[in-house]
Amino acid sequence: METSRRGALALGVGGAAIAAAGPAAAQATSRALIVSTWDFGAAANAAAYAQWKKTGNLVDALEVGAWVPEADPENHSVGYSGYPDRDGHVTLDAIIMDDRGNVGAVAALEDFMHPISVARRVMEKTPHTFLVGEGAHQFAVEQGFQKTKLLTPEAEKAWREWLKTAKYQPIANSENLRGSALDHDTIGMVACAPDGRLAGACTTSGMAFKLRGRVGDSPQAGSGLYVEAGVGAATATGVGEEVTRIVGSARVVGSMRSGMSPQAACREAVLHIAKLRGDAIRDAQVGFLAINSRGEVGAFALQPGFTFAVTDPQGGTQVRAAESLKGRGNTQK
Repeated sequence: METSRRGALALGVGGAAIAAAGPAAAQATSRALIVSTWDFGAAANAAAYAQWKKTGNLVDALEVGAWVPEADPENHSVGYSGYPDRDGHVTLDAIIMDDRGNVGAVAALEDFMHPISVARRVMEKTPHTFLVGEGAHQFAVEQGFQKTKLLTPEAEKAWREWLKTAKYQPIANSENLRGSALDHDTIGMVACAPDGRLAGACTTSGMAFKLRGRVGDSPQAGSGLYVEAGVGAATATGVGEEVTRIVGSARVVGSMRSGMSPQAACREAVLHIAKLRGDAIRDAQVGFLAINSRGEVGAFALQPGFTFAVTDPQGGTQVRAAESLKGRGNTQK
């Protein structure tokens, strides 16, 4: 992704001023309220901030924020218009979690635009934490969610083009190449209220053209998202299988619990993956984003190009570039 594209984000989104910032800004010490993965997180943050101003409830705010990319037909990595699996089915995964141990998640859910809301209903209306596939679908129907055809003509066209070669290879940072047929990621959001309360949410349509039944890290508590009272919250992005191998978000929060800053904790997790996997992840992207109970933010990725949106308690938002293990000059092609 070109730096100039981030620079073009100096505009207003939902009343919040958006400014571009370089890698050094990732370690800024000012308190953050809401942080989310990728450039399109800015719009999600704006909606979340507006909801937080109304109710003061972080779970409310993150659910509403997640609705934005879930309903965006131009975003093929989350929700409606997400790219399907290799059999042509759009399947969605989502999780929502607070710092009191409340968590709800769904995976391989079809026919519903807002899996984050179904996940919240799992959290609040069942004794369970995770529903998948047909059972998640049945639960959504019983809870009154309206069915929606998720496969749009544009996404179907991309799938049929892919079928001609049937070759899948993730491309690092494709999440910022809006409309790319290889978008395969998610939006992860974590938040810390001024009183130190924490919450997080994550929602995705998963890898484009994945094997039927594949579930990545995103809806798994501890992998794609983790929240712990008095410590912090973390979310992950990139190739989910690599995050799942080290239970990445829980690892980041555990490092913060031991005294690391959010930045150092995210870096440690990436370094561990790199050491564990070596050449197997040469072309892969993996990144972590975290916030601690003081509102301090950190982000670190394997490859350059990972961006994230930071919104402060006054509603100002910056899109920042995360530091990475591999320098920009060494980006894998």
